[in-house]
Amino acid sequence: MKKLRIGMISFAHSHAFSYYRELIAIENAEVVAIADENRERVQNLLEHEHISYYEDYRSMLQLPEIDAVIICSENVNHASMVMESARAGKHILCEKPLGVGMDEMEIMIEICSKYGVQLMTAFPCRYLPAVLETKRALERGEIGQVIAVKGYNRGTAPEGWFVESSLSGGGAILDHTVHVADLLRWLFKREPLAVYAEQGHLFHDLEVEDSGMVHIEFDQGIIAFIDTSWSRNRSYPFWGDVKLDIIGTEGVIHMDAFAQTNEVYSDLEGKARWSYWESV
Repeated sequence: MKKLRIGMISFAHSHAFSYYRELIAIENAEVVAIADENRERVQNLLEHEHISYYEDYRSMLQLPEIDAVIICSENVNHASMVMESARAGKHILCEKPLGVGMDEMEIMIEICSKYGVQLMTAFPCRYLPAVLETKRALERGEIGQVIAVKGYNRGTAPEGWFVESSLSGGGAILDHTVHVADLLRWLFKREPLAVYAEQGHLFHDLEVEDSGMVHIEFDQGIIAFIDTSWSRNRSYPFWGDVKLDIIGTEGVIHMDAFAQTNEVYSDLEGKARWSYWESV
C-alpha cells in the first residue's frame, strides 16, 4: 500500500505535536518534512527525528513527494497557507477555526475546489465514545423528537498568540464554539437558520473575549445554546469540558465527553487531576 506523504506547516498550535505523534504511529502515513519560521519551536523534533526542515513553508510545498499538509499556524495565517497549499496541489487538514471570517473561509473553499484538493478541518469530538453512543441513541429515537440542546465547551484560558487578537482573530467564541457547533450539525443533520451571540470579559484581563453565549436556531424547530468560555481556572483537574444536554419529547440525554475518568490526587502537582480511560 502506498504511503500518504505529509508535510506539516507550523507548530504554533500545540496540537501539531499531537498530530505528529499519531502520524508516525500509522503504518501507511509518513511525515516527510516540517516547516516553521520559528526553528526553536521544533528543535526537539529535529534533534531526535530524521526529518527535513524548512523555515519557509512555501519552499516545502515545492516538494513533489508531499501529498498533503497539516496546518497548525496562528489563526490569521490559515487562509494564506491553505490557498498556497491548494495551488501547490496538496490536500489539506487545517486546524480549527478554518478561518477568522466567513468571506475568507468561502474563498479558501473555492480555491481548494478549483485546484481539486481536499480541504478538511479537525473535528475529533465526533469520535469520542460518549458522542458516538449519543448518536446511536438519537438514531434509535430513544428521546423522541429533539426540542432543544444546551452545549458546553468551557476551558482554561490559553496564553501566547491565542489571546492576541492580531494573531488569533478572536477569543473564546472563535476558539470554543466550533466543536459543539459541529456536533450539533452532525448529530441532527440540520443546518442553522439563525445565529445570535453575546461575548464578554468576565474571568480574565485579556484583550480578547473570554466568555460567550451562542444561540442557534436550526430548521425543524430545534433551539440550541452553547456556553463557550475560558472559565476554568488553573486548579481545575482538566483543561475543560465538552458536554451536551439534549431535550426531547420523551426524554433527555446528558452527554459528557470526558466523563470516563479516574480521580488522581497529587501532592507533587498540588491539585486533583483526571486520568482518562476509554472504552473500545
